[in-house]
Amino acid sequence: MSSSVDQIKSRIDILSLISSYMKLDKAGASWKGRCPFHNEKTPSFFVSSDRGSYYCFGCGASGDIFTFVEEFEGLDFKGALKLLADRAGVTLEVYSPQMKEAESEKEKLYRIMEETVKFFENNLKDFKPAQEYLKSRGLEDKTIKDFRIGYAILDWRKLYDFLKSKNFTDKEIELAGLAKKPEDKSKAMYDRFRGRVMFPISDSSGRIIAFSGRILVDDGKSAKYLNSPETPIFNKSSVLFGIDKAKDSIRRNDFSILVEGQMDLVLSHQAGFKNTVASSGTAMTDQTLSKENMINNLGLVCRLSKNIVLAYDADKAGLNASNRFTKIALSMGMDVKVADMKEGVDPADTISKEGKDAWRQVIRNSKHFIPFMLEKILKEASGDGRKTGVLIRERLLPFLNDLESAIERSHFLTLISNRSGVSEKALMEDLGKVESELKDQKEETENAIENMGKKLRKDPIERRLLGIAFWQESIKDRTIEPQLIFSKLEKVKEVYLNIKEDLIYEAEAFYANSENLQKDVNEMLLSLEEEYLNEQLVSEMVKLKNLKEKTEEIEILRKINEINKRKEEIKNSRQLKSKI
Repeated sequence: MSSSVDQIKSRIDILSLISSYMKLDKAGASWKGRCPFHNEKTPSFFVSSDRGSYYCFGCGASGDIFTFVEEFEGLDFKGALKLLADRAGVTLEVYSPQMKEAESEKEKLYRIMEETVKFFENNLKDFKPAQEYLKSRGLEDKTIKDFRIGYAILDWRKLYDFLKSKNFTDKEIELAGLAKKPEDKSKAMYDRFRGRVMFPISDSSGRIIAFSGRILVDDGKSAKYLNSPETPIFNKSSVLFGIDKAKDSIRRNDFSILVEGQMDLVLSHQAGFKNTVASSGTAMTDQTLSKENMINNLGLVCRLSKNIVLAYDADKAGLNASNRFTKIALSMGMDVKVADMKEGVDPADTISKEGKDAWRQVIRNSKHFIPFMLEKILKEASGDGRKTGVLIRERLLPFLNDLESAIERSHFLTLISNRSGVSEKALMEDLGKVESELKDQKEETENAIENMGKKLRKDPIERRLLGIAFWQESIKDRTIEPQLIFSKLEKVKEVYLNIKEDLIYEAEAFYANSENLQKDVNEMLLSLEEEYLNEQLVSEMVKLKNLKEKTEEIEILRKINEINKRKEEIKNSRQLKSKI
């Protein structure tokens, strides 16, 4: 496998790769741009083509082409390997029965999902009612093929029997979320999806990780849509349906379109809007979803473009989902517009009944969330000045509070005043009260966003280091002592044991026959120290802020000074290397 990694590295220059994701400008021997992993106004993200690496002086993000793709796309190493291999035209080793013992749990799950999607595709070819349903919704043959839409036969064990014939175990089939165990343990497992049109959900590299099934004939008892449960390869809070097909178009057009349903997504792509993603099949509309998970869900879309158009249904559920989404998106610095959908008409209906030009007009006429909500409020208040003021305070000012820019807040305050007749002074006074009331909530959101950035920076370093340690521990001729790494990562080692084999695979793929292992380990340990110092600094600053006994102030300030001094030493060391 190391030969595949070497081939990919020789064919893909880090500068051309990262330039395809973000804008870079020449800066001496390197190139620089605004870091995609944290919000910044002054570029501090540097890329060195000679060294094949990148580093951000603002947040500490660093690595090579594989690390960049893993972090930016939200993939594991094998996902990044597949994506870069496709880009480089490198053929990766294909699974064979002889490799079964070496195949990890996750590899088996990816393989079982691939076999399943082929099974569903073949079922669709032989089942005319499902074909006719898709045609009645306006889907073309090419679209059905491109999205690998299939059909789950209305039978208790068709898929289960098929997968058993492919030598998958009951445990693997259940772990993939494709079959369930009955309460009567003496009976065989049964299929989760039956009598449904099947939409495969992929990660950003195109690997099938889950399914969403739409019931073909409503029996009055079953849910209209049924999604895969969470599995080792599917986390509903980190995947958007269609992201693998939409990401390049989002980058090129500098905005994304978020719809709710599978049909909305598929027909929007068919109409030429390939920058569309959908929340159906994931958790974007889940009211119990935490802020951290919503931020995670938005991560890749936000890194691809800060501009987004919401095209949810115009019913109460759609508006509630839009409101909840917008609160988080504005806090992440995104520019959120809303498509004004007709009541009872979703994007799929607009496209199939009125045509793609009508859909283009809907997207073109989308408005920023603030004026969009203002129109809704004014319409609901029907000229009642007091009611207008109450609704603005309750439904609009909390969103102004989430805007990053003071200039934007001022602009929208003037707009709201002019359209509603409420004085700017009164609006500003109430906004101040809203800011005070929502201070804790806003800080919680900002901390969650900051923690997402920290996780993006720290997790890949921990993964790579532990992979090296696990790998070195398993071989006789060691290049480094694994205990050196284990001692530094003792607190998090247990968290990664469930993916130990994947980490060993990654380490061996990178460093078999490499002369740079010790050098890279030293560099990663330094980066990790930097992240730990940042965490310590935040902790000491919180202590200082909440200090009650003045006698402790000197000790806390001393610790803060030591942390900053060490951070400066690391920063100077990195700046020196960047000039070499």
